[in-house]
Amino acid sequence: MEKATTDVLIIGGGPAGVISAISTRNTYPSKKIMLVRRDAKVAVPCGIPYMFGTLASAEDNLMGDAPLNAKNIELKIGAVTEVDTQQKIAKLESGEEIAFEKLVLATGSKPIIPKPFRGEMKGIFAIYKDFNYLVEMRKQIAQARNVVIIGGGFIGVELADEINKMGDKVVTLTEMTDHILQQSFDMEFCIKAEETLKADGVQLRTGVKVMNLGGTGKVEYVELANGEKIPADAVVLSIGARPTTDLAEKMGLQIAEFGGIKVDEFMRTSNTDIFAVGDCAEKRCFFSRKHVPIMLASTATAEARSAGSNIYSVKSLEMNKGTIGVYSTRVNGLSLGTAGLTESKALAEGFDIVIGISEGIDKHPGTLPGKNKLFVKLLFSRFSGTLLGGQAYGGDSVGELINTIALAIQNKMSMVDLDTIQFGTHPLLTAAPTTYPLIVCASDALKKVYVPA
Repeated sequence: MEKATTDVLIIGGGPAGVISAISTRNTYPSKKIMLVRRDAKVAVPCGIPYMFGTLASAEDNLMGDAPLNAKNIELKIGAVTEVDTQQKIAKLESGEEIAFEKLVLATGSKPIIPKPFRGEMKGIFAIYKDFNYLVEMRKQIAQARNVVIIGGGFIGVELADEINKMGDKVVTLTEMTDHILQQSFDMEFCIKAEETLKADGVQLRTGVKVMNLGGTGKVEYVELANGEKIPADAVVLSIGARPTTDLAEKMGLQIAEFGGIKVDEFMRTSNTDIFAVGDCAEKRCFFSRKHVPIMLASTATAEARSAGSNIYSVKSLEMNKGTIGVYSTRVNGLSLGTAGLTESKALAEGFDIVIGISEGIDKHPGTLPGKNKLFVKLLFSRFSGTLLGGQAYGGDSVGELINTIALAIQNKMSMVDLDTIQFGTHPLLTAAPTTYPLIVCASDALKKVYVPA
């Protein structure tokens, strides 16, 4: 079989793989670039929950290949099973071989499935990013009456909200910690999300562990540690994911202590001709440089842009400065966003913090139709004044507001910087200029630092 050749080979067709290819093309227009992925059809990862409610069909959540075609990037469907790092040859399951100069691993992640839930019982699903699997999962859940989702993180919460929209179902969300979304938000935000889900009929079981899934051949109930048995025609496991590093391990690349392919600030692995990006790559906290188990498409694409730009020569302005962790979600009409450290995590890391709070409306005047309450919480270092984190809930403006907060964190803005920020407002689009939330939060924090009690 004839051997294919390329300058840059990318393994993986999710957001990290696609943006690695596009960024490489933009930076090195003369290079030959090939992307290899296992499946012909690829689901948009962040859109997976919306395949079960909001979207009319599963096909509405396909990524599509237009961005690759527009950049003249060769696409090959197949599974890479082995890479000879000395000869720089990737071998596919089909027997094909691809010679390369530079390699990017964007092999993603796979769902965590605890041993007690790994049997052959039907009706149990995990969040695989396999499009055909998701289509079948959607079909079976549509036929179920009682649906139990195990895991109250972002995907679990969004799935509960979306499956509940399918109608004629009893949807129960279980979470072993005291609150849903507890890994990403402080308590007041978690409680607000819980109240919003309950108001739409979703059943919550928090602070209790799932011990067993019961049934004969097919799941019939979920048993909790307190002895409660919840009827279940379908169960969705949404308890996290782990980096897919099997290929990297076979290649002899260094794996980080807590998971993920070890990378430097430029996304290079222990082999400097091989890069790793996205869920498969190690993540280090922007603040502490400790390992953080953050898997987000937005983080993956930021890493991919760095890898694509640096793949032939290091460009220091494109280095990865650490993972901030920027999330947003929408639950039954309530938008929530978080960036950087929460109050609980900041205190656990030993930061001396001061908090600024803003409560208001996202339009002005407050009599305008479609207005939403907007609650914002910012955390600053007490003595340096540097912004460490922020959270918000309200209407859809929260999505871009939390991105602004993340930008301020990345640029190490202080409470004084935010208190004097120049900004634009409009009655239909933002809070009033007299009560703009970032300024109100900064002023509130400054008052607590500089005004005597």
